[in-house]
Amino acid sequence: MKPKGLGIVVTEGAPKAIGPYSQAVVVDGMVYTAGQIALDPKTSEVVGKTTAEQADQTLKNLAAVLEAAGSGLGLVVKTTVYLADMDDFPAMNEVYAKHFGNHKPARSTVQAAALPKGARVEIDAIARAG
Repeated sequence: MKPKGLGIVVTEGAPKAIGPYSQAVVVDGMVYTAGQIALDPKTSEVVGKTTAEQADQTLKNLAAVLEAAGSGLGLVVKTTVYLADMDDFPAMNEVYAKHFGNHKPARSTVQAAALPKGARVEIDAIARAG
């Protein structure tokens, strides 16, 4: 049973959830996304070898989930970035800046011991529903 007031987001434009969770949940005008990694939405295979390539696909996936939730990157208030190696921060940061442009949401970046499917980067977000 779905709790009252929760909008579960499902889109074919981003990879399907690979576990018992939703791509995003909308509640009280806010969107809470699951972490996105660089999976091709059609094949569920990791896209890209470098952190920059993976960050690009990860942010495309995040944008697709946000769009399905009635939001977008421009409405993001907070992100959390998980890196397999903190030395990849500059490469991720450059791609991140291109996707967000002049919009600068609050952000935390942490190094994770490991990420799903051997990914180099994972990003989740909290955004306003538009």
